Parts: sequence; structure tokens; C-alpha cells
Amino acid sequence: RSIAPFRGVLPECHRVPPEQSPLEMQTCVDSYKHGLVKLRVRCSADKVRTLCRLIAFGQHPSCDLVYLDLRNNSLSQIEPGTLSTSSRLVFLDLGSNNLTEISKGTFGESRSLIKLRLGSNPYLSRVSKDAFQGLTSLRELELERNALSGLQVGALSQLPSLRLVRLEGNPWVCNCNFANLFTWLMENRHKLPNGVESLECSLPMDGRTVALSQLSQESFRKCQETLTLTDLLIIIFSGISVSVAAIMASFFLASTVHCFQRWSKGSKGDDEESEE
Repeated sequence: RSIAPFRGVLPECHRVPPEQSPLEMQTCVDSYKHGLVKLRVRCSADKVRTLCRLIAFGQHPSCDLVYLDLRNNSLSQIEPGTLSTSSRLVFLDLGSNNLTEISKGTFGESRSLIKLRLGSNPYLSRVSKDAFQGLTSLRELELERNALSGLQVGALSQLPSLRLVRLEGNPWVCNCNFANLFTWLMENRHKLPNGVESLECSLPMDGRTVALSQLSQESFRKCQETLTLTDLLIIIFSGISVSVAAIMASFFLASTVHCFQRWSKGSKGDDEESEE
């Protein structure tokens, strides 16, 4: 069945320069099933600055967004909930933008998302541990050529369907914060399309760059001897608890001795009165 392409407008999204008309996106129909038009939206190289909520598509009675290409634009941030109306989104490309951070809830409930491209964002330096929470179907994740010096391993370990991850081209720093990620990479090297050899990191001592393939768990042995903030808090709390317990025990012992002394004096006085 032939269906004419749907033409939608995203409110509050504008081209550059701003005096041009609001952004219109030509969509291509992928398939038509049970009266539902599955939209394939390509908006790359349109210099989009803001990714607003996909209201136009979410409210359209016969449309469902499954493919969204926003590569090579000027997006600097994505507010949590932006993609909340795109529960059937399968492919999302946000590569080659100006993103700086991927925070918790960025992708909402996009449980159908299979491929996510976030590479070539030169200012992307932080990815929240829960940035990809709920993406249970995600198979391919691209984070290459960004500004990441570290990444919490929890961001990757909570993706049960992950088969491929790209991390090369980031300024990784091989310090103690990188130790857990290094362990994960060694255990999941089969998910790296170019192998561990494609990843490099700088040593904190002299800034020298080395390939991860030249490192081992022994390289991070000193990190196991270093107390973390949690360890220090536990030690401090334990010390305080022991001190409080010792003070209470001393107070209880002193009270017991004092009571015993008073009882002894009272007993002795009663004995003397009885003798008289």
C-alpha cells in the first residue's frame, strides 16, 4: 500500500540562522502495519540547536517514530523526558553534535531502542551511571571520539542486550577510577569491534599515552591498597562507634562500682547498729 510521506513540524526547534522558518522534517514511511505508520526521520546537517519533545509525532494518530537521525547538528543538551513519547524508537543517532553530558533519564522509556550513536561529540565529558537505565534492548552503543576521561562501569553493566560498544578516541586516564572499567573491558573485549588494541589511555604519573593492551590487572594493583572515601567513612564511623561504646561501658562500670560502694557502706552501718 502506497502512503504519501508525512511532513511534520517540531515546535521550538529552529534552523540557523534563526530568521529561517521552523524546522520541517521530511519523513519516509518504513512500513504500514495495523494502521500504524512507522516513521523514518532524517534531520542530519540541519544545524538543529534544540531537541524538543516529539509532540508532533506523538500526537499524530497514525504515526510512530522508529528511526531518528539527528547527526551533524548543534545539539548541546537533551533534557530528560525529551524522548518520552517515543517508546517504539529503534534507532537514534546523535553523533557529531555539541553534547556535553548524558544525564539520568535522557532516553526515558525507550525500551525498544536497539542502536544508539553518541560518537564525535567533542565536548561530551560526562556520562551518568544511570544514563542508559531502562534500555534493555540496546545492542549497539557508540561513544567513540568524545571527551571522556572516565566512565562508571555501571553505565555499561546495566545493558543486558549489549553486543557492541565503541569507546576508542577518548582521552582516557588510567588512574584508580579507571580500574573497574579496565576490568570490564578485559572481560568484554569481544564487544569491542576494533579490540582492546584500539583503546589508549594516559598515565597519571607522566601523561604518557599507552595502549590498553599493554596493561594488566597488575597495573592497577596499587589502587587496591588505596582507601576509598567509603572505606575512610567506615573507619571513621567504626572509630566513633567504638569510642561511644567505650564511654558508655566506662560510665556503666563507674555507676556499678559507686552503687556497690554505697551498698557496702550501708550494710556495714547496719551491722554496727546490730552489735550495739
